[in-house]
Amino acid sequence: MNRATFLRLSKWLAAASLGTLIVLCVAWELWLAPLRPGGSWWAIKALPLALPLGGVLAGRRYTYQWSSMLILLYFVEGVMRSWAERGPSQVLAGIELFLSLVFFGSAIGYVRLARGSQDPG
Repeated sequence: MNRATFLRLSKWLAAASLGTLIVLCVAWELWLAPLRPGGSWWAIKALPLALPLGGVLAGRRYTYQWSSMLILLYFVEGVMRSWAERGPSQVLAGIELFLSLVFFGSAIGYVRLARGSQDPG
């Protein structure tokens, strides 16, 4: 595989994991295992994830850079809730943890590959 293929793969993985994480956060707090019966306002935690979505889809390297730092908040939440909770919330936290790691890895990979493709020589 060449650099362009890895770049496209990184972009696709980042976009897919980010989009899936947005859907997971909303569904988790409204229907799947909300903190309060009937849903909770914690679904608003998906809003910060929507901010980089356009830049990720457009392939803006700067968006990948700052969103890789933002995603660490969701990584920490996934670690804490998978450790502290039981039942469906623990499983959902594990999925959140996995998706945040996929996004982080693919975003860092995209930034490195995109930077390398602009270097002369």
